[in-house]
Amino acid sequence: MSNIAELNPSPLWKHFAKLCEIPRPSKHEDKVVEYIVDFARNRGLDVQLDKIGNVIIKKPATAGMEDRKILAMQSHVDMVPQKNADSDHDFLNDPIRPQIDGEWVTATGTTLGADNGIGVAAILALLESTDIPHPALEALLTIDEEAGMTGAKNLQPGYFDADLLLNLDTEDEGELYVGCAGGVDVNATLPYSAETVPADHKAFKLSVRGLRGGHSGLDIDKGRGNANKIANRIIDAASREIAGLRIAALDGGSLRNAIPRESFSTITVPADAETKLAEIVATESAVIAREFDNEAKLEITLDAADTPTSVMDQSAQQKLIRVIRCCPNGVERMSTALEGIADTSNNLARVVTEEVDGKNQVRIQCLVRSLSDSARDQHGLNVAATFELAGAEASLDNAYPGWTPNMQSPLLALMKDVYKDMIGEEPEVKVIHAGLECGLLAKPYPNWDMVSFGPTIRRAHSPEERVHIESVGNFWDYFLKVVQAIPART
Repeated sequence: MSNIAELNPSPLWKHFAKLCEIPRPSKHEDKVVEYIVDFARNRGLDVQLDKIGNVIIKKPATAGMEDRKILAMQSHVDMVPQKNADSDHDFLNDPIRPQIDGEWVTATGTTLGADNGIGVAAILALLESTDIPHPALEALLTIDEEAGMTGAKNLQPGYFDADLLLNLDTEDEGELYVGCAGGVDVNATLPYSAETVPADHKAFKLSVRGLRGGHSGLDIDKGRGNANKIANRIIDAASREIAGLRIAALDGGSLRNAIPRESFSTITVPADAETKLAEIVATESAVIAREFDNEAKLEITLDAADTPTSVMDQSAQQKLIRVIRCCPNGVERMSTALEGIADTSNNLARVVTEEVDGKNQVRIQCLVRSLSDSARDQHGLNVAATFELAGAEASLDNAYPGWTPNMQSPLLALMKDVYKDMIGEEPEVKVIHAGLECGLLAKPYPNWDMVSFGPTIRRAHSPEERVHIESVGNFWDYFLKVVQAIPART
């Protein structure tokens, strides 16, 4: 079988297959929103867009379920646009190309968009159904979750009547989530002067590729390599032995919520230092490969390059090398209350040289996460201070709150009972070191009793993203049983 629309359960997979055909990277959701609005109108459902562009759909209860509590369901329509360096995929125009790989569905050289397309597909499948009993349903399909949670942040009160909400945006079958980390972006810019390339210099491209990358929340505690850190480490080692080394350009990482897998640097050295540079890169690469023995596909190469138009002034270059070395990256602190859960972390996500309004600068993006809003802000200030000490301008932006667990949640109790009846054992109840929209949704709808769950997805936010086929079927069956177990209004 090669057509994912034919997988079981077909009502869900056919909608996911359709979503794969529609470009929907964060901040470019117009096409998928239009598709969903047309889907709802063609089926006679009540649909509207709120002021920010979230889609809200309502469907009456089926016969005999009218006395049940109203149930809200929520997923986000955007996806993370990550691809391998050798891919020519255009996320604004090209469809995702899903493929079946044994027990998994994955994509071809890009992210798959199972995060959160499977959740969206499940909601659409239920809304489309004519033979599945359900209470009155309210669907919230938000925009721009991955790049700023814009839809959830701007949701206003007054649209929904439900007291219960199912968030379909986590990535391990058999786990129920009742809390999540908040986050804040740390953005820094380091100005530099462009100088003429010394006459006797040769140019080289240093490439770091093949890292596993992954989700900057879910995978931040797994000790994976950060391409920005690795590239900077090699450049630093070379600059300590080759006095004339100069940086011309950097381009590492791509998204603030993805652990950077690739980095590409253009450097120049005196022509007589070419052999020395190659030796340093080879030596450092071997050491790094031994340290990161979980990065089997790591590839570090040094190739001749065309002479750049300019290089960075030496003062700014030294500041940049040192600040990237010093910038916190990875887990800052593990939770003392929740075993095995990261409490606070930072992802050094993006490092790029650019010219803006005729001025040269290095732009650096980080994403700090924490289960505590105060710890989030303090670690964000720590990261910002690191850049400020190097003479960069730094700011904290786009803060969003965590979701405080409610272990006494009636919805949680119901879902645990349903799961035990189905599987014969208790589900795991967890808090996640990633940003779910539930914390933001609680602001306009403080009455919502919320639980998040989903199928098994691996390597989200990377081109190796994949979703487990059997778990999608189990997720669908569980979703429907929970929907049908919603109690009567009191």
